[in-house]
Amino acid sequence: MAQVHATGRAEITVIAPVPWFPSTAPVFGPYATFAKVPAREDRNGIRIEHPRYATIPKVGMWVQPALYHAALARCAKRLIAETGPFDLIDAHYFYPDGVAAARLADELNLPLTITARGTDINLIPVGSEPARRAILAAAAYAGASITVCEALRAEMIGMGADGAHIHTLRNGVDLETFRPPTRDRNALKAELDVPVDAPLVVSVGGLVERKGHHLTIDAIAAQPNVHLRIAGGGEEEATLKAQIASLGVGDRVRLTGPLPHSALADFYGAADLSILASSREGWANVLLESMACGTPVVATEVWGTPEVVTTPDAGLLCSRDAVSIGTQVAALLKNLPDRTATRTYAERFSWDETIAGVLQVFEAVIAEFSAKSGTGTR
Repeated sequence: MAQVHATGRAEITVIAPVPWFPSTAPVFGPYATFAKVPAREDRNGIRIEHPRYATIPKVGMWVQPALYHAALARCAKRLIAETGPFDLIDAHYFYPDGVAAARLADELNLPLTITARGTDINLIPVGSEPARRAILAAAAYAGASITVCEALRAEMIGMGADGAHIHTLRNGVDLETFRPPTRDRNALKAELDVPVDAPLVVSVGGLVERKGHHLTIDAIAAQPNVHLRIAGGGEEEATLKAQIASLGVGDRVRLTGPLPHSALADFYGAADLSILASSREGWANVLLESMACGTPVVATEVWGTPEVVTTPDAGLLCSRDAVSIGTQVAALLKNLPDRTATRTYAERFSWDETIAGVLQVFEAVIAEFSAKSGTGTR
């Protein structure tokens, strides 16, 4: 949306509700983090509002769309009173966001688009028939749905959504932020406490089971002299540290903790390759970020990932098990592509084509809604 906003063809205001919680004390974990979120902030010239919504432990998943909608509606009506009406509501993630946004669009008599990003389609509706029905109802109400990969589009159609109103617009990569390092790669390795003559593998992602870091650790543990650094934080941190200790590979395998966005390019750039061992991904940004830094990838062959990794210059696909991951890591280390060729591959995924597609969808949905309702647009 920052890229869309920067074109000057759309003025974006974001409403991003967060759960209400009364304390910022660290003992409360992620809930304390929510409590610290400001009521309003600005990023990239975009106004972002963070209204609070109630959360109900244990049953929150099923009532969340209604609670989320209440926060959206309060904030949207206040913004309309301040700045005038919106032309379009654009929701990201189908459940609960898209479901709540469809109700809001109906109340405000506004056109709607919804973007599917991954687990909102390939996980949530699989485990809940009510969620599946709500997602399909929201998709039917929307003037258009957008998916970040063809695999998600196919899944939505398989669920019963109308494919004629679903557009695949994959994510791009910021080619200015993510680029080959200007500093010496051996110096970058040394900062990560990796010998300059040792292969370095990195992985970026939350420390949760879905990212498969436990499989990556097993795969690298079986390959002497290969070093692994994992950047991210999450609930599996203690478990992964225990795994590293039990395997006796603490001299080669380490968790760096979360890294600031500005540090990721050098992190990728220091590595010989990066790994993503996820069980589910819509369109994994980390893959293109790594490639844009000249670093090829080994990634599990799931959902949209085969649409990202399509040539040897990009890297190799694998099954989601430690043996397959290790086999492909060894194969890629033996025959690494030229880093310039990997960067050139990533350059095919600039944001330009995606942004043009998003604006085209927005304009078509607004025009169709206006024609049906007899209203004009700004």
